[in-house]
Amino acid sequence: MPEDAAQIKNRIVSILMRRGPSIPVNISKEIGLTILFASAFLSELASEKIVKISYMRVGSSPVYYLPGQETSLEKFSQFLKSREKDAFLLLREKKFLRDREQSPAIRVALREIRDFALPFSVGDEVVWRYYLVPESEFKISEFKFTKPETLKEERPILIQPIKEKEPFIEVKEEKSVIMTPITNEISEEKSAEEKHERPARKEKVKLKTLSLKKKKPAKKDDKFFASIKEFLSKNSIDLIDIESFGKKEIILKIKDKGENKLLIAYNKSKITENEIINAAKKSSDVGMPYIILGQGGTLKKLDNLIEAIKNLSSIEKLK
Repeated sequence: MPEDAAQIKNRIVSILMRRGPSIPVNISKEIGLTILFASAFLSELASEKIVKISYMRVGSSPVYYLPGQETSLEKFSQFLKSREKDAFLLLREKKFLRDREQSPAIRVALREIRDFALPFSVGDEVVWRYYLVPESEFKISEFKFTKPETLKEERPILIQPIKEKEPFIEVKEEKSVIMTPITNEISEEKSAEEKHERPARKEKVKLKTLSLKKKKPAKKDDKFFASIKEFLSKNSIDLIDIESFGKKEIILKIKDKGENKLLIAYNKSKITENEIINAAKKSSDVGMPYIILGQGGTLKKLDNLIEAIKNLSSIEKLK
């Protein structure tokens, strides 16, 4: 006699109690269903708050576990990406990390390993704790915190994880241009005749100039980030935090007109339906309104749809 849904769910819970945190493929083998059906039942159990879902992925699947089994998630840390695993190992060793003291790569990774890295505030600073270490173990005396006023002034530093490329320097025939290594300012050399320099010195200056001329222009992804900074500055929008940072997508927490929002920027010419759906899901996860930023606008059919649903109250079914 085939099992009903309630029986299958009870079996899945029993398996999780015995095995601990598991991925759908392990559950499907034990209950004798396809991975697709096992995933559907697990998702339903998660919506009923009976099981929990991890943020990390093993392949393309999340890890499912019962409340109280969080300590067993450590065994899946081997599946973290390289940068995320570095952040995991560092946090596990130190127990607590000040966000502003970490490199941009580690700061981004800490925000990705939400199963293991839990943030809390000390004044105006963010401190990360390893998920198995209680916040009560944090000793503020072991960390030197600057005054909140200073922190507020230093906040804009968060927006500079990638430096813009140096501008391309065009060399004119009548004078040589060199880059001063300490001040990074362009200085102009007078001709060798005016300074009575020897010919050897003149050739040396020209060689430096030619090496500057070979510099490559800024990469597209650097220009993308620079354009986001320009957008924030022009619209008087404050950056609060960096959620994720990639070549094709950058997610920032911002404050726009006194309201905290999520900014999802896509490095592509046109925004499609998929980008809007993904942005809406990310916004829902953090419970914040969102802004989508792209290199161009949306597709024309999307513009028409957005315009059409502005005054839509609801869509009802006949049956």
